[in-house]
Amino acid sequence: MMETIYSYVLRTDDGAAPNPLWGTCTLTICKPVIRRTAKVGDWVIGVGSANVEVSKRKFESYSNKLVYAMKITDIKPLAEYDAYCREHIPNKIPQWDKGDWKSRVGDCIYDFSNGDNPTLRKGVHNEDCRGTDLRGCNALLSDCFYYFGREAKEIPPHLHEIIKRNRGHKKIMNPKIISDFEAWINQFEQNRLYDDPLNAWFYMGEVSDEDISRCSKICASDDIADDEEIIN
Repeated sequence: MMETIYSYVLRTDDGAAPNPLWGTCTLTICKPVIRRTAKVGDWVIGVGSANVEVSKRKFESYSNKLVYAMKITDIKPLAEYDAYCREHIPNKIPQWDKGDWKSRVGDCIYDFSNGDNPTLRKGVHNEDCRGTDLRGCNALLSDCFYYFGREAKEIPPHLHEIIKRNRGHKKIMNPKIISDFEAWINQFEQNRLYDDPLNAWFYMGEVSDEDISRCSKICASDDIADDEEIIN
Protein backbone atom coordinates (compact mmCIF):
# COMPACT_ATOMS: atom_id res chain seq x y z
CA MET A 1 0.00 0.00 0.00
CA MET A 2 1.35 3.42 -0.98
CA GLU A 3 2.24 5.71 1.88
CA THR A 4 0.57 9.05 2.58
CA ILE A 5 2.01 12.57 2.82
CA TYR A 6 0.68 14.83 5.56
CA SER A 7 1.52 18.45 4.73
CA TYR A 8 0.97 21.57 6.81
CA VAL A 9 2.17 25.14 7.27
CA LEU A 10 4.85 25.22 9.95
CA ARG A 11 3.92 28.51 11.59
CA THR A 12 6.33 28.08 14.50
CA ASP A 13 9.65 26.30 13.94
CA ASP A 14 11.53 26.62 17.22
CA GLY A 15 13.02 23.11 17.33
CA ALA A 16 10.26 21.57 19.43
CA ALA A 17 7.69 20.46 16.86
CA PRO A 18 9.31 18.91 15.01
CA ASN A 19 12.32 18.23 17.18
CA PRO A 20 15.09 17.15 14.77
CA LEU A 21 17.80 16.98 17.45
CA TRP A 22 19.83 14.18 19.02
CA GLY A 23 19.76 11.85 16.01
CA THR A 24 16.00 11.28 15.78
CA CYS A 25 13.33 13.58 14.35
CA THR A 26 10.20 13.52 16.50
CA LEU A 27 6.75 15.08 16.38
CA THR A 28 5.26 14.75 19.84
CA ILE A 29 3.38 17.98 20.49
CA CYS A 30 1.05 20.03 18.24
CA LYS A 31 -0.70 18.58 15.12
CA PRO A 32 -2.91 16.13 17.07
CA VAL A 33 -4.84 14.78 14.07
CA ILE A 34 -1.68 13.87 12.19
CA ARG A 35 -0.12 12.22 15.25
CA ARG A 36 -3.27 10.24 15.93
CA THR A 37 -3.86 8.96 12.37
CA ALA A 38 -0.49 8.73 10.58
CA LYS A 39 1.10 5.32 10.08
CA VAL A 40 4.66 4.00 9.86
CA GLY A 41 5.88 4.68 6.32
CA ASP A 42 3.92 7.90 5.92
CA TRP A 43 5.58 11.26 5.38
CA VAL A 44 5.00 14.40 7.46
CA ILE A 45 6.21 17.64 5.89
CA GLY A 46 6.27 21.22 7.13
CA VAL A 47 6.12 24.10 4.65
CA GLY A 48 7.19 27.63 5.59
CA SER A 49 4.78 30.50 6.08
CA ALA A 50 4.78 33.94 4.47
CA ASN A 51 5.58 35.85 7.64
CA VAL A 52 8.34 34.22 9.69
CA GLU A 53 9.95 36.14 12.54
CA VAL A 54 13.56 35.03 12.02
CA SER A 55 14.83 37.41 14.71
CA LYS A 56 13.13 39.93 16.94
CA ARG A 57 10.90 42.12 14.72
CA LYS A 58 12.60 40.89 11.55
CA PHE A 59 10.31 38.95 9.22
CA GLU A 60 10.98 36.93 6.07
CA SER A 61 8.80 34.89 3.74
CA TYR A 62 9.31 31.14 3.54
CA SER A 63 6.32 30.50 1.28
CA ASN A 64 6.70 27.53 -1.08
CA LYS A 65 9.74 26.32 0.86
CA LEU A 66 10.14 22.98 2.61
CA VAL A 67 11.38 23.35 6.17
CA TYR A 68 11.42 19.64 6.99
CA ALA A 69 10.24 16.20 5.93
CA MET A 70 10.19 13.06 8.06
CA LYS A 71 9.28 9.54 7.04
CA ILE A 72 7.70 7.90 10.07
CA THR A 73 9.72 4.86 11.17
CA ASP A 74 8.21 4.37 14.64
CA ILE A 75 5.11 5.42 16.57
CA LYS A 76 4.86 5.37 20.35
CA PRO A 77 1.98 6.30 22.65
CA LEU A 78 2.98 9.37 24.66
CA ALA A 79 3.47 7.45 27.91
CA GLU A 80 5.71 4.96 26.12
CA TYR A 81 7.62 7.81 24.50
CA ASP A 82 8.28 9.34 27.92
CA ALA A 83 9.76 6.04 29.14
CA TYR A 84 11.76 5.65 25.91
CA CYS A 85 13.26 9.12 26.26
CA ARG A 86 14.31 8.45 29.85
CA GLU A 87 16.29 5.40 28.73
CA HIS A 88 17.45 6.19 25.20
CA ILE A 89 17.25 9.91 24.32
CA PRO A 90 17.19 11.87 27.60
CA ASN A 91 18.10 15.08 25.78
CA LYS A 92 14.55 15.13 24.38
CA ILE A 93 13.40 15.84 27.95
CA PRO A 94 13.51 19.65 28.35
CA GLN A 95 16.20 20.95 30.69
CA TRP A 96 15.18 24.56 31.00
CA ASP A 97 17.83 25.66 33.47
CA LYS A 98 20.66 24.69 31.11
CA GLY A 99 19.91 27.86 29.19
CA ASP A 100 20.79 26.72 25.66
CA TRP A 101 17.97 26.50 23.15
CA LYS A 102 18.52 22.83 22.29
CA SER A 103 17.96 21.82 25.92
CA ARG A 104 14.91 24.05 26.28
CA VAL A 105 13.02 22.79 23.22
CA GLY A 106 12.89 19.12 24.20
CA ASP A 107 9.51 17.71 23.16
CA CYS A 108 9.15 15.10 25.91
CA ILE A 109 7.25 17.59 28.03
CA TYR A 110 4.73 15.23 29.65
CA ASP A 111 5.93 13.14 32.61
CA PHE A 112 3.90 9.92 32.87
CA SER A 113 5.93 8.41 35.72
CA ASN A 114 2.97 8.67 38.11
CA GLY A 115 0.32 7.22 35.82
CA ASP A 116 -2.08 8.31 33.11
CA ASN A 117 -2.50 11.90 34.32
CA PRO A 118 0.89 13.31 33.31
CA THR A 119 2.75 16.19 34.89
CA LEU A 120 3.79 18.99 32.56
CA ARG A 121 7.52 19.63 32.60
CA LYS A 122 8.74 23.19 32.09
CA GLY A 123 9.23 23.60 28.37
CA VAL A 124 7.89 25.32 25.28
CA HIS A 125 4.23 24.60 26.09
CA ASN A 126 2.12 25.35 29.14
CA GLU A 127 -1.29 24.12 30.29
CA ASP A 128 -3.03 25.95 27.42
CA CYS A 129 -1.76 23.20 25.09
CA ARG A 130 -2.43 20.15 27.28
CA GLY A 131 -5.72 19.25 25.61
CA THR A 132 -4.47 19.41 22.03
CA ASP A 133 -1.10 17.83 22.83
CA LEU A 134 -2.59 14.82 24.62
CA ARG A 135 -5.39 14.45 22.09
CA GLY A 136 -2.73 13.50 19.55
CA CYS A 137 -2.10 10.34 21.62
CA ASN A 138 1.17 9.43 19.88
CA ALA A 139 4.74 10.48 19.30
CA LEU A 140 5.97 10.09 15.72
CA LEU A 141 9.65 9.15 15.35
CA SER A 142 11.90 9.09 12.31
CA ASP A 143 15.41 8.01 11.49
CA CYS A 144 14.77 8.99 7.86
CA PHE A 145 14.35 12.75 7.82
CA TYR A 146 15.44 15.95 6.12
CA TYR A 147 15.65 19.08 8.22
CA PHE A 148 16.53 22.37 6.50
CA GLY A 149 15.41 25.05 8.97
CA ARG A 150 16.70 28.43 7.83
CA GLU A 151 18.03 26.75 4.66
CA ALA A 152 14.50 25.74 3.68
CA LYS A 153 14.41 24.45 0.12
CA GLU A 154 12.28 25.92 -2.66
CA ILE A 155 9.64 23.38 -3.64
CA PRO A 156 9.70 22.93 -7.45
CA PRO A 157 6.57 23.94 -9.39
CA HIS A 158 5.64 20.35 -10.31
CA LEU A 159 5.26 19.61 -6.59
CA HIS A 160 3.25 22.67 -5.56
CA GLU A 161 0.19 20.50 -4.99
CA ILE A 162 1.81 19.23 -1.79
CA ILE A 163 1.82 22.74 -0.31
CA LYS A 164 -0.82 23.53 2.31
CA ARG A 165 -1.85 27.20 2.08
CA ASN A 166 -3.83 27.70 5.28
CA ARG A 167 -4.63 26.10 8.64
CA GLY A 168 -5.10 22.39 9.03
CA HIS A 169 -3.26 19.90 6.84
CA LYS A 170 -3.34 18.12 3.50
CA LYS A 171 -3.54 14.35 3.33
CA ILE A 172 -1.99 13.40 -0.01
CA MET A 173 -2.61 9.85 -1.24
CA ASN A 174 -1.95 10.32 -4.96
CA PRO A 175 0.80 7.80 -5.90
CA LYS A 176 2.29 9.99 -8.64
CA ILE A 177 2.63 13.02 -6.36
CA ILE A 178 4.20 10.91 -3.62
CA SER A 179 6.62 9.24 -6.04
CA ASP A 180 7.65 12.61 -7.49
CA PHE A 181 8.14 14.04 -4.00
CA GLU A 182 10.37 11.13 -2.95
CA ALA A 183 12.44 11.44 -6.13
CA TRP A 184 13.01 15.12 -5.34
CA ILE A 185 13.69 14.84 -1.60
CA ASN A 186 16.17 11.99 -2.05
CA GLN A 187 18.69 14.35 -3.66
CA PHE A 188 19.33 15.89 -0.22
CA GLU A 189 21.41 14.50 2.61
CA GLN A 190 19.36 12.42 4.99
CA ASN A 191 19.35 12.99 8.77
CA ARG A 192 21.31 16.22 8.49
CA LEU A 193 20.46 19.50 10.20
CA TYR A 194 21.17 21.97 7.42
CA ASP A 195 20.62 24.99 9.67
CA ASP A 196 18.98 26.13 12.91
CA PRO A 197 15.19 26.26 13.20
CA LEU A 198 13.58 29.42 11.88
CA ASN A 199 12.55 30.59 15.37
CA ALA A 200 15.38 29.09 17.45
CA TRP A 201 16.47 32.61 18.38
CA PHE A 202 13.44 32.90 20.63
CA TYR A 203 14.88 30.40 23.14
CA MET A 204 18.45 31.66 23.02
CA GLY A 205 17.94 34.41 25.59
CA GLU A 206 15.71 35.15 28.54
CA VAL A 207 12.21 33.75 28.08
CA SER A 208 9.46 34.68 30.51
CA ASP A 209 6.38 32.66 31.47
CA GLU A 210 4.38 35.33 29.67
CA ASP A 211 6.33 34.68 26.46
CA ILE A 212 5.68 30.93 26.75
CA SER A 213 2.00 31.57 27.45
CA ARG A 214 1.65 33.75 24.35
CA CYS A 215 3.29 31.13 22.10
CA SER A 216 1.27 28.32 23.67
CA LYS A 217 -2.00 30.08 22.96
CA ILE A 218 -1.01 30.53 19.31
CA CYS A 219 -0.13 26.83 18.98
CA ALA A 220 -3.33 25.73 20.71
CA SER A 221 -5.43 27.98 18.48
CA ASP A 222 -3.82 26.60 15.30
CA ASP A 223 -4.36 22.99 16.37
CA ILE A 224 -8.02 23.43 17.27
CA ALA A 225 -8.70 24.19 13.59
CA ASP A 226 -6.78 21.17 12.27
CA ASP A 227 -9.06 20.44 9.30
CA GLU A 228 -8.04 17.85 6.73
CA GLU A 229 -7.90 18.41 2.97
CA ILE A 230 -7.59 15.15 1.01
CA ILE A 231 -5.77 14.82 -2.34
CA ASN A 232 -6.41 11.46 -4.03
